[in-house]
Amino acid sequence: MRDEQTLNLQRNRAISIIEGDSQPKSARLVKTKGAQNVFDERAYDRAMKLSGFKGYVTNIPAAIMSAREVIGNYHDLWHVEQSFRMSKTDLDARPMFHRTRDAIEAHLTVVFTALGVARFMQDATGASLKKIITTLRPLREFTGVIGDQEITFAPDIPSAARELLDALPTSR
Repeated sequence: MRDEQTLNLQRNRAISIIEGDSQPKSARLVKTKGAQNVFDERAYDRAMKLSGFKGYVTNIPAAIMSAREVIGNYHDLWHVEQSFRMSKTDLDARPMFHRTRDAIEAHLTVVFTALGVARFMQDATGASLKKIITTLRPLREFTGVIGDQEITFAPDIPSAARELLDALPTSR
């Protein structure tokens, strides 16, 4: 239904362009015959027949991934998009302008590692990334040298931070 509504809006816009009521920028259903704009009835009919259908194009052979898996993975794409939105805001990611292949690959490795750790912590704790960052950001460890001895001072961990850290699985 939504596709048909969109097509009808495009049809109405095309007709208003043809009749001179609207300034043409570009219209899907308007074609030029000679010096005159006309409504492309054939394109409209074809689009109406295809309304409601959605196609997926992939270069993955059917033997490797079935059509159902392709569609399922496409539907999960929003997780990837959400991760990139998250990385730009919550992780304060900024554009980086690297010129060498090694620098680009290193930067991408750091970014994807940060996304992986962020996803892991969200799944393990059930907290949002914003909450995790604001809770854990103040924790700092300090290492100082007194004479010949190096001393490390652990931070005081508030109860909210302790709850988050306790929710993370640890390997022993």
